[in-house]
Amino acid sequence: MTNSPTTLKRGIQRWDLVFLIINSVIGAGIFALPAKVFALSGVYSILAFVVCALVMAVLILVFAEVSSRFEQTGGPYLYVYTAFGPVPAFIIGWLLMLTRLFSYATLINLMVLYLSFFSDKFNQPEIRIAIIIFITAVIAYFNWIGVKNTARVSNVLTVAKLFPLAIFIIVGLFYIDFDLMKGHPIPTLKDFSASTLLLVFAFGGFEAGLVNSGEIVNPRKNLPFGLLTAAAVIAGFYILIQIVSIGTLPDLASSEKPLADAASIFMGWYGGLFITVGAVISILGTLNVQILSGSRLPFALSQEDQLPKLFGKIHPKFATPYVSILFFSALVAFVAIVWGFMSSLAVSVISRLILYALVCASLIKLRKINPEGEFFKIPFGNYFAIAGIGATLWLLSGTKSEEIWDTVLWTTLGLLIFGIHSVAKNISK
Repeated sequence: MTNSPTTLKRGIQRWDLVFLIINSVIGAGIFALPAKVFALSGVYSILAFVVCALVMAVLILVFAEVSSRFEQTGGPYLYVYTAFGPVPAFIIGWLLMLTRLFSYATLINLMVLYLSFFSDKFNQPEIRIAIIIFITAVIAYFNWIGVKNTARVSNVLTVAKLFPLAIFIIVGLFYIDFDLMKGHPIPTLKDFSASTLLLVFAFGGFEAGLVNSGEIVNPRKNLPFGLLTAAAVIAGFYILIQIVSIGTLPDLASSEKPLADAASIFMGWYGGLFITVGAVISILGTLNVQILSGSRLPFALSQEDQLPKLFGKIHPKFATPYVSILFFSALVAFVAIVWGFMSSLAVSVISRLILYALVCASLIKLRKINPEGEFFKIPFGNYFAIAGIGATLWLLSGTKSEEIWDTVLWTTLGLLIFGIHSVAKNISK
């Protein structure tokens, strides 16, 4: 009889990682945000995309160095744990899990709404619940039987989601009406800042791919490559999509599905159908990454004894954290069914920005603890980290007090769970 594995299997190759990060970033947001950003900043929304891309580039460079210092599962949770200790790390791990949890619930319900394009039956409650359970079970199954299978699914879905977006760009560039780009007033700083804040949702999510460091082949080299390559591809797609949307859709500001509406204009009804199918596939890809990364967070917290050891169990055959996968998959399905289309947009963006700021601060601390080593090192790293912290504070200044309060309440709940586990752990000793 063979011994059960004690570590996760490294099955994610370099290009698997690139596709995984692209899949975690390009979700449903890009199919709706072009209209919302245009309504705030007009043609200057293109500049907002560029500014957000530059901000994210600074953050990604910081993440590239910090991630290359670690080989274990946990991602940002592990970085903050090493730099600042258990309590700040638990908060980050908790917020990461909440982001994955509520994003999944929102996206899978959004996908059901997209499916209603084909038939009103998808709006029936029992059909909606059946779809949520079925899709979650399928994704959980691929996670259960091995990370290589999950990576293959991710690769297929990434190509499938990029293909319709590429067609949208290539065909749309020939139909741009440059008159639609003229005569727009310069937006106020408040509106422009709000536009950039909105785009954090579209550009964010790259950190999800880092959680699986313990399953990535040669993470010290492949994580920086994956982050920087994926970021370049994503920024290029996003900026070109916004240009085509502005140049082809006169009523862009009021459109609920701007890419489908724009495609219907220059490719006909079948073009709109093509983009709708692309949106469904895109959401499926993001859902796959949400479970892949989210299910590893209880595992990572259990490895540091911040959650029960049960979540750290590894499957004897597939070398996957099967208890953590089952727990997280059941939880996301329950939240998706009970909360319906509830969106944790505010909690997600605030927690994500807090995460980015803490990882930037971690770089400064880690450079003091371990200034030299076999890791990817960016020039002027501390200055990049300070710039990243400044950028996140600027973006946080655009949030509302009630949104911050919601995030504080969720964080308090997490700390309560952390305290109960700590007390129980001490009693059992």
